[in-house]
Amino acid sequence: MLGLQATPAAGRDDAPAAAEQVLTWTAGDDITKYLSAPTTAVAGQATIVFENSAATGNTTGMPHTLTFVTSDPEFNNDVQVNILANPFDDQGGRHTAEVTLTPGRYFYHCTIPGHGQMQGILVVTEGGGSDTTAPETSATVDGTRNAQGEYVGSASVSIAATDEGSGVDRVEYAIGGEGAWQPYTTPVVIDQVGTHTVRYRATDKAGNVAAEKSVEFTVVAPPSDDSTPPDTSATVSGERNADGAYIDMATVTVTASDTGSGVNTIEYAVGTGAWQPYTGPVMVHQTGTHTVRYRATDKAGNVSADKSVEFTVVSAPPQDTTAPVTGVSVDGTRNSDGAYVGNAKVTVTATDEGGSGVAGIEYSLDAGPYLAYTAPVVVDRAGAHTVAYRASDKAGNTSESRSVSFTVVSGGGVPAPNCPEYDERLTVIVGTVDTGVPNRVTNNRCRINELIEDEKEWTSQALFLKHVKTVLDRLRKEGVVDQREYNVIQQAARESGVGKPGQTTGYRTILDGTADSFAKWEHVGGGSFALNGDGSITSGTSKDGLGMLWFPQRKYGDFSLRLQWRDDAPGTGNANSGVFVRFPQVHDHPEESRPEWVAIKFGHEVQVFDRPDGDMYKTGSIYGFDRVGLAGAGVTQKGTWNDYEIRVVDQHYSVYRNGVLINEFDNIGGQDFYPARSDDPGTDGRRFASGYVGLQVHSTTDVISYRDIRIKDL
Repeated sequence: MLGLQATPAAGRDDAPAAAEQVLTWTAGDDITKYLSAPTTAVAGQATIVFENSAATGNTTGMPHTLTFVTSDPEFNNDVQVNILANPFDDQGGRHTAEVTLTPGRYFYHCTIPGHGQMQGILVVTEGGGSDTTAPETSATVDGTRNAQGEYVGSASVSIAATDEGSGVDRVEYAIGGEGAWQPYTTPVVIDQVGTHTVRYRATDKAGNVAAEKSVEFTVVAPPSDDSTPPDTSATVSGERNADGAYIDMATVTVTASDTGSGVNTIEYAVGTGAWQPYTGPVMVHQTGTHTVRYRATDKAGNVSADKSVEFTVVSAPPQDTTAPVTGVSVDGTRNSDGAYVGNAKVTVTATDEGGSGVAGIEYSLDAGPYLAYTAPVVVDRAGAHTVAYRASDKAGNTSESRSVSFTVVSGGGVPAPNCPEYDERLTVIVGTVDTGVPNRVTNNRCRINELIEDEKEWTSQALFLKHVKTVLDRLRKEGVVDQREYNVIQQAARESGVGKPGQTTGYRTILDGTADSFAKWEHVGGGSFALNGDGSITSGTSKDGLGMLWFPQRKYGDFSLRLQWRDDAPGTGNANSGVFVRFPQVHDHPEESRPEWVAIKFGHEVQVFDRPDGDMYKTGSIYGFDRVGLAGAGVTQKGTWNDYEIRVVDQHYSVYRNGVLINEFDNIGGQDFYPARSDDPGTDGRRFASGYVGLQVHSTTDVISYRDIRIKDL
């Protein structure tokens, strides 16, 4: 195996002698494809040139790589090329490398996260191009035919290809004159009534492509006494304003059913326009009042009556981009040292001048989780305290976190209590069961939640229930809870399941399917997540773009994160998403202005993606660092819930899917395309030892759902 590094740029005195064969790749601002790349080469010596510069169209300084994959058995693995180039490096973005190519195929790609579609295949043939003959192809159409030669009910198209040279590499087909090429694996079955054309071609391993051929045939419905047209309906969806108008876009979804011969085609027309085939939801962006007509035809030729829906699309109002302004005051009796005697009352205020109005205020006591602020916070524990606070408006803008610090003393200067747990939530919650009982401060100055150790590992539920009874007996005796509250908390302990075999004790639920739980998360960047009626959340349903939903309440060091995910991508494809871990605060980052990119650049993404094509990093991969292919993890069935556990201890990552360990990764260095960090002792300077967690959204075609997100410190 030949390991290569980028060599000096051509033209310098110390540059190596160039080979006769020069292969050039170029890149620019586009992160979905190389601007140019060779497709074929001849075996032997070659000079690889990779240029990513202003001259090739890079106007932003974005880095790109050219990397040859050496771990996939389907491709040659005898050449290692890994070149990182950007317009501002010491060679102006132009790099060269000398290689020796052997016959076969090389797979190359850009390894920078988010650039997964920049890839291709280089086909290398024997010197002299011994195989220059394309494969031979043929196709047959099978099925029951009537006297006119038409296929009754359906037709099956079988495609064959042979190649006496390098061998057949792939066979492809396309339906109709403008249909996209698709890999051919099994006979193509057409059951839609009408005349059809199936095009086909093949490519050999030397890169020779056969001339396109086609077969044409007609499918007719079986004899039927069906005289009833299909039933049709349509719905309009999208974000609406107070007047019921759709903001920026309305989506029309048409459905049809037929109990006789079956639905053959659905058609739609916008306004007085021509009828068009309906293949998916119709998105109307133009402002104004619109009518969308629709109809359907069954396989017996019956056509439904025209129906229509009418709606109005308006432009979105000017966006509020100004965060609320916050203020704070601390009241109470103070001694000569300025400390508050007995307690301090913290009052937070917020105003919003951006137009959307204040949506809510949050506070955090002594670096605890952010909680909803509904009334002044009374702090009565002796010791030094810090209350952080922030506010969000209805447009989603969040103010910078500010804080106020003060000291509370009692008459004897009693220190802060040593509570078993830290839990400032407003109500008593046992496991995931919310009792509704106020989370009061008890006589020993610990809150009720802090005395009920539901995050501790219990060997049996009986032991946990005995512990809860002991705590409640004391609290009832002290007058902290009454008999009704005693019974409610005791019942919640039984329902929680803490201590039962297989119960994930010690985990705290950070997304439980309620609106209050969902509101504690924050979305940044493009895309969106929506809360569903069953308690799950779904990405990519209304707003396009790359973004992230993250949990800003606290950072985690060593932890176990459990959740469930389901691939809901439309059609036959698979959704692309991921779980971000150990990234820093995303707002006002000194090295990255886009919040959604802070997680990509300074954290780790645990991939969720099982489509055979596209991105090479599949489910369980640590994106950009440790690849898991489909051969190692397998393809996850669409539409089914999957358990995911990510365990991180020190710099060791373990990824489990449905209880099976599918990847382990040690963060001890390796490829990293972003500025090194030195402000996090104990790591390799690239990734943090603690940070936040989040979920990625790619686009409206990458639809994926999550639910039941839990985490515990290890």
